[in-house]
Amino acid sequence: MKHRYLPMTEQDQQQMLEAVGVSSIDELFQDIPESVRFKGEYSIKPAASESALLKEMTRLAAKNADLKQNTSFLGAGVYDHYIPTIVDHVISRSEFYTAYTPYQPEISQGELQAIFEFQTMFCELTGMDVANSSMYDGGTAIAEAAMLSTGHTRRKKILISKAVHPETRDVVKTYAKGQYIEVVEIPYADGITDLEALANLASEDIAGVIVQYPNFFGRIEPLKEIEQIVHEQKAMLIVSSNPAALGALTPPGKFGADIVAGDAQPFGIPSAFGGPHCGYFAVTSKLMRKVPGRLVGQTVDEDGKRGFVLTLQAREQHIRRDKATSNICSNQALNALAASVAMTALGKKGVKEMSTRNIQKAHYAKKRMKAAGLDVVFEGPSFNEFVVKLNKPVSEINKLLLQKGIIGGYDLGRSYPELEDHMLIAVTELRTKEEIDTFVAELGDGHE
Repeated sequence: MKHRYLPMTEQDQQQMLEAVGVSSIDELFQDIPESVRFKGEYSIKPAASESALLKEMTRLAAKNADLKQNTSFLGAGVYDHYIPTIVDHVISRSEFYTAYTPYQPEISQGELQAIFEFQTMFCELTGMDVANSSMYDGGTAIAEAAMLSTGHTRRKKILISKAVHPETRDVVKTYAKGQYIEVVEIPYADGITDLEALANLASEDIAGVIVQYPNFFGRIEPLKEIEQIVHEQKAMLIVSSNPAALGALTPPGKFGADIVAGDAQPFGIPSAFGGPHCGYFAVTSKLMRKVPGRLVGQTVDEDGKRGFVLTLQAREQHIRRDKATSNICSNQALNALAASVAMTALGKKGVKEMSTRNIQKAHYAKKRMKAAGLDVVFEGPSFNEFVVKLNKPVSEINKLLLQKGIIGGYDLGRSYPELEDHMLIAVTELRTKEEIDTFVAELGDGHE
């Protein structure tokens, strides 16, 4: 049997102790006072052999409700989309999955070109001028956008819609606390940002306004009207956007957004256990020098041959120091590559078709639910998510659904007390007519 690691023998241990000049493990830790040392036994299982451990871990893993054996209608920020098989093939190549920071462009051209393509595709999707090489995830990307807006406008207040993902709102508030920035939430009305409330809250002391497009409830925000209110106060419009939706929707850049950021997970990145993800960050050209993280630029060498280099890095590890615009000093290059490969494999036509199918299938599911007597709330234009009101707790219904091999939607009562017994349902292009019909029937039965 192949060992996945090299075991340590007693001889190995003794050689290491001799190398550092001690005779025992106890002597190695003699500087730690006896009074603070843990004397009991750890509450963990005894050590097992490699083969026994693999069996145990396989047994535990089999308990997971994975997407291979279950049909998922759960979204809320992590989605079950089609991933072309070529994605795993490309990102598994050693020159990509072992690559880290391409500081030496002369030996990193492949990695740099892949990142450059990622930036280019996200500029096209969002309708923005410049995109960076990626961020940790969508939440931190939006928080970085909020910080950029306060630095650029020299104002200390951010407005964020309550229709923005609740976890993203929490991340923004965490970032803001250390910078002494006030974060004010804009209420929603009928599933979209309340424009009247926004107009009342908007003032000349706000740095930026954050909305989500499509928003957390799946609704399409009226960006044209929001943009007018925001820019009247000379504040910045920050849009958190699901890139899979932008194959069909008008990109935020066309509505005058200053920053568009979000999560690239819908393209080529599996759901896993909620991560790792890959954030994207796109801006207008006037904000180019304030973009966090790093940018890859295209250039030519002394022979006129096309090449790629890192450029305009406004990060604290380099020249910016105390003037750094961000503390993000890395990126998600491997996941960004996965997103790039997925988008390339789909092509412009494929991305548009994928986006359109999400809309059509979600619309079909919505129609079937209404016909089954289920209460679909927040009517209006939406992408691939919508909200259904149930007569029983969502957690109770989800347990029943799981017994039928169905992963139900998100329990909105967890994040919005006023939406107790409301389920947020996601229908992606992977869901078949039969799966949707079965889900509607089971949901109807569990709802009664």
